[in-house]
Amino acid sequence: MASSKLFLDTISQIEEKKLPPRLKREFFVCDENDKNAGPVIRVMQWNILAQALCHGSDNFILCPKEALHWENRNLRVIEELLQYSPQILCLQEVDKFEFVKENLGKVGYEGIFFPKPDSPCLDFRHHTGPDGCAIFYAADKVKLISQKCIVLEDDGYETNQVCVICTFGIIGNDHTPSFTVAVTHLKAKSGFEELRFSQGSYLLRYLEKMVESGPVIVCGDFNADPKEKVYAAFKASVLGLQSSYTYLSKTKSEPDYTTWKFRGSRRSPGGREESCKTIDYIWHSKHFRPKGILKIPTGEDLGENKLPSLVFPSDHLSLVCDLQLTS
Repeated sequence: MASSKLFLDTISQIEEKKLPPRLKREFFVCDENDKNAGPVIRVMQWNILAQALCHGSDNFILCPKEALHWENRNLRVIEELLQYSPQILCLQEVDKFEFVKENLGKVGYEGIFFPKPDSPCLDFRHHTGPDGCAIFYAADKVKLISQKCIVLEDDGYETNQVCVICTFGIIGNDHTPSFTVAVTHLKAKSGFEELRFSQGSYLLRYLEKMVESGPVIVCGDFNADPKEKVYAAFKASVLGLQSSYTYLSKTKSEPDYTTWKFRGSRRSPGGREESCKTIDYIWHSKHFRPKGILKIPTGEDLGENKLPSLVFPSDHLSLVCDLQLTS
């Protein structure tokens, strides 16, 4: 799919604009494919950065302004979505769903979108609609069996965070069990640790009832590092979830970061605040075995001003994992 006409046209436009070459990343091979095991599903998790949220005096002060212009960002977004040819894409901060849907539709993807009830994007003058979560899937590789869109709750009350949940089957492989994929985006900012824990716990309870002991993948921007309670809750879930990106480490620890950015801040020295942490995850149940994981680029690779940039269009790195169904 990465060699599709759309992908090649996108690369051509990037070159015409004289944008720098894309961020080079390689896959870490966890395990050689077992021909006797089930099919391998490539999943991408990515907060693509809502275009409306690129603006504001405190946002990305070291990022070149032209890198945040949509006529440049849209090319980089499509490039990133297509270059690894995932069967499943789990996205957050999607405020241009129709644009993504139209373009991915040209290469055979179909998508489901669910906006936040009160999207912060709508507070900006030049917004293009609310942001939310989306799942896209390669319709020639997997078939959609069912879909659900839910608002996450806190103590019985709906919050402003959502989740899209889809159950898929493998096309041409009727003997493989169906599997469920969920994508979510938990509450941001410090001081909301308990709310994130409540939202995550609600989602876990929902999935436990829905999938019981079946295969499940949960992707998301949790806005929570591995020390938070919501991370511990997912790790201890009866769903038997494991964080795919811990397979990059011999000690099974998370990467040092999945986001690295500078924002403006009156409270910090030099008027800027650095944020470098791991908050994005691909969780998989025991029914899957990681086969390959897209490596996290080094700080040197990202450049002095980090993310976003002319090289990469979001303040979050994309995560890509090959997961093989084992039962």
